[in-house]
Amino acid sequence: MASELVQSAEVQQLLDRVAGLDVAGGDPRKKAIMRRIVGEIFAIIDEFDVSEDEFWHALNFLVAGAPELGLWAPGLGIERFLDIRSDLADKARGVEQGTPRTIEGPLYVPGAPLAKGEARLDDGSDKGEVLVMHGQVRDTEGKPVAGAIVDVWHANTKGNYSYFDPSQSAYNYRRRIETDAEGRYRFRSIVPSGYAVPPGGTTERMLHAIGRHGNRPAHVHFFVSAPGHRHLTTQINIAGDPFLHDDFAYATRDELIPDVTRQEDPAAIHAAGLNEPYSEIAFDFVLGKAGSEAEEGLSTRPRVAAIA
Repeated sequence: MASELVQSAEVQQLLDRVAGLDVAGGDPRKKAIMRRIVGEIFAIIDEFDVSEDEFWHALNFLVAGAPELGLWAPGLGIERFLDIRSDLADKARGVEQGTPRTIEGPLYVPGAPLAKGEARLDDGSDKGEVLVMHGQVRDTEGKPVAGAIVDVWHANTKGNYSYFDPSQSAYNYRRRIETDAEGRYRFRSIVPSGYAVPPGGTTERMLHAIGRHGNRPAHVHFFVSAPGHRHLTTQINIAGDPFLHDDFAYATRDELIPDVTRQEDPAAIHAAGLNEPYSEIAFDFVLGKAGSEAEEGLSTRPRVAAIA
């Protein structure tokens, strides 16, 4: 509840002016949101008796942390909260659920090379254990979705992503795979590692201040899309990771933890075209029916540009 000071006529008038409610023009919804945000800041300052020094230290911390703000959204649970709201909205509308959604994160790069049916994601420079992942894209009635696009990206064994890690080749561990006539996809890569937020950065400092860590379990990101179907943003986590159920980004969902089978049988190794044991994951994606053309597409959140 706002304090007497925040509720005072003087401060309420100030909030109206800050939000542009005293002038014509502008978007009414944005005005209302701005008024609420600034009003909450005023209330926090008053309730916790935030000093002028504390305020400016906090503001400068935010300014210094601008390059890491993409990590703040998952780290503060905001991305997970948005998914929770979307799940509840789907349930209220009676939308048939497919594969569970979970967060995108800040490290997607558009424009990855497109392959038909199967692809190799890595450039061979990282000597991690080979991962073969395969499965089928189906609709909620169990029918295969031919021509679906499985857009996949993940980190290397050091927890780094290409583009953001300039030592990696362009689109390393990033591909788009078009499913075959039976809705099947397959790719070869390496088993990725989990990662932590940048050491000494603002995200880590913020989390440590409240007794939290900034680690993510090993995972693989996906966008899955097809005409007439709802765009899916999801990721699978690698079973056995020590942070599997302690993800700083709160993205772990039990339905998205597939079994990892380590293939050591010589016949299986030979059939996969390999010379040593490898890990295998079988995972199917289920896409719901789109209720509108907008539901078929990727969200319009800002992302980096495709690599030229």
